[in-house]
Amino acid sequence: MATAPLHYAVAAVSDLGKKRTGNEDAFGYSAEHGVYVVCDGMGGAAAGEVASAMAVNEVMRLLKGRATDEAAPLENLVAEAVRAANLAILSRAEKNSKLDGMGTTLVGLVTESSRVLVFNVGDSRCYRMRDHSPEQTEDRQPRLQQITLDHSLVQEQVRQGRMTNAEALRSPLRSVITRALGTQAGIEPDIFELQAHPGDIFLLCSDGLTGEVADPQIESLLSVDLPLDELCASLIAAANQAGGRDNVTCLLLRAESQGTTSSI
Repeated sequence: MATAPLHYAVAAVSDLGKKRTGNEDAFGYSAEHGVYVVCDGMGGAAAGEVASAMAVNEVMRLLKGRATDEAAPLENLVAEAVRAANLAILSRAEKNSKLDGMGTTLVGLVTESSRVLVFNVGDSRCYRMRDHSPEQTEDRQPRLQQITLDHSLVQEQVRQGRMTNAEALRSPLRSVITRALGTQAGIEPDIFELQAHPGDIFLLCSDGLTGEVADPQIESLLSVDLPLDELCASLIAAANQAGGRDNVTCLLLRAESQGTTSSI
């Protein structure tokens, strides 16, 4: 039985936080082209802002134009776009010593109706929030699931069984990432393929959110029946109330059946 085509409502907010003097996060999206990206920059002076903006712009540009290369698998186009963004950042830093050492994490999502590709480099994350029908009582999955795997020192130790999640949250090394755009020539994204259902909510966010707000609270906040822009605002507010030690960016998109109308 064929499934109905899906479209996506979207909203995004980026906030300075309570401690930083500049915002090195960046985001971009095109619902028309089904491309959504969040980046968290790093580097001295304004270099982090440059790297994150470059990554967003390059990935958006290349993936918005993917219709001209329909023969190539979407996974290949995504990987090529991330590689191109990485090389653009490296090239820019080589030409300007003030930008030396700049880099950025990246998390993105591309939609083709119900088919969704999620991709990431670094510790910016993608989550999926899914409602379960009442009869799904056996082997029920959590409503909120982290799709991406952090490329960070502590989370790699968690996956290897050398550290618990609680220890990772307290570790002084929790901000050390092991993969980022602009840090080396050979960067590859992780890519995850999903099938979206009507009502699914996808969250792309920088670690300014996840470093302050635990997953159960994120799930609780996303469970409230509010427009997407208000849900973004509530996530930002929670991060700031918890300390707001970093810039925080949240991008939400909701899968909807064609013909459904909703407020963002």
